[in-house]
Amino acid sequence: MRVATDCRRAVTLAALGALLLTACGGGSSAGITDAGSSTDLPQGSDTVKLDPANFTVQVTNKYWPMKPGDRWVYEESDQNGTVTHDEVSVLDRTEKIGGIEAVVVHDLATQNGVTVEDTTDWYAQDSAGNLWYLGEQTAEYANGQVSSTEGSWRYGEDGAQAGIALPAKPGAGLEYRQEYLEGEAEDQAIVLSTTEQAQTPTGIYTDALLTRDTTPLEPDLVELKWYAPGVGPVLTLTPSGERTREELVQAPAG
Repeated sequence: MRVATDCRRAVTLAALGALLLTACGGGSSAGITDAGSSTDLPQGSDTVKLDPANFTVQVTNKYWPMKPGDRWVYEESDQNGTVTHDEVSVLDRTEKIGGIEAVVVHDLATQNGVTVEDTTDWYAQDSAGNLWYLGEQTAEYANGQVSSTEGSWRYGEDGAQAGIALPAKPGAGLEYRQEYLEGEAEDQAIVLSTTEQAQTPTGIYTDALLTRDTTPLEPDLVELKWYAPGVGPVLTLTPSGERTREELVQAPAG
């Protein structure tokens, strides 16, 4: 999910203070087997050994429940006035990633009707309710042709490790790795608050989860992401780096 600036609602003072924290990086080689709680989450380059029997494609995580047919539509604008239309859809099929049956999510970004990025993501939820991110196949386009597949990875292939998309029980200060493939995908997050408010064209959302996302691959880039209970990602801002604002303009029905 992409990001943005010009926030319509100021981040709380507590959250602003938390922005000064550095997300946990590290390069631990400690093995983690199925995170049996919402606090035993992978960090940095931690190796995880996940038991497929501990996972389900029934995603009920409070901050991003998803089922086949769900669709989120976003509009992203940057400091130059460029607008990107982004459609995220849960497909009615699953795929095995690292032996785990995963939900398939398609993310298509266009500008003026022309595809600029086409991505397939894979997710699964563990028995504790943590939503795991198992990989992505992404393609960037230029002049109608694929220009890059940088950032693509799958858990269990070429050293890639699964990460946490959303924890089951987030609390301020909780840190976790979202993905790991050395030099390609090293996103990490820290929870700033679970009592935020966000406003987008689809409404005003309260009790939202706010995270601060960073990556050592782009140290100047910081993303703030709001997740609304029962809805999913609703707003993403970048207070530094790319300077963009992405907001939900169409939410899944029901």
